[in-house]
Amino acid sequence: MSTALNKPAHTLMTRAIARRIQAGPRMAYRIGLGPLIGRLVLLLTTTGRKSGLARTTPLQYETLDGLTWVISSRGEKADWVRNLRADPHAHVQIGDRDFAAQAELITDPARIADVLEVRLAHHPRLVGAMLRADGLPMPASRADLEAYAEGLVMVGLRPE
Repeated sequence: MSTALNKPAHTLMTRAIARRIQAGPRMAYRIGLGPLIGRLVLLLTTTGRKSGLARTTPLQYETLDGLTWVISSRGEKADWVRNLRADPHAHVQIGDRDFAAQAELITDPARIADVLEVRLAHHPRLVGAMLRADGLPMPASRADLEAYAEGLVMVGLRPE
C-alpha cells in the first residue's frame, strides 16, 4: 500500500496543484455553468483502477469525426489514462449533455498531430500558448507537432 511517506515531494506537490486547478471546472459544472465552460472543457469520469471509485477529471477536448478527443500531456502517467487502460468505459459530460463512452487509447504521433492541428485552428491563442509553454515554436510545423506528440496519449471517446 502506498502512502504519502514513500512518494517524492514533487509528486505530492504536483498532484495537490492539479487537484486545485481541476476544482474550478468541476465547481463550474456543479453550479450550472456547464453550457458556458463546456465549450472548452469536458468532465471525464473513469473508474479508479485501484479503488473502483468514480474519478472525475476536467479536460480540454476536440470533437472531430463523431468522436470526442482528449490528449494527455502527461502521457501514460496521467491517472485518468491509467484508469481508462484498466477499464475503457467512461462517462462524459460536455456542457449540459452527458453520455456513456468507450475509450480508445492512441499513441501514434501522426494521429495526435492531426488533432493538435485541428485544436490549433479552433483555438489558436489558447492552444498556441500551451504549446509555446512546452517549447514549441509558433507557428508549429507538422514535424514540430509530431515530435511533440511523441510520448503523449490521445483518447477517442465514442458514445456507447
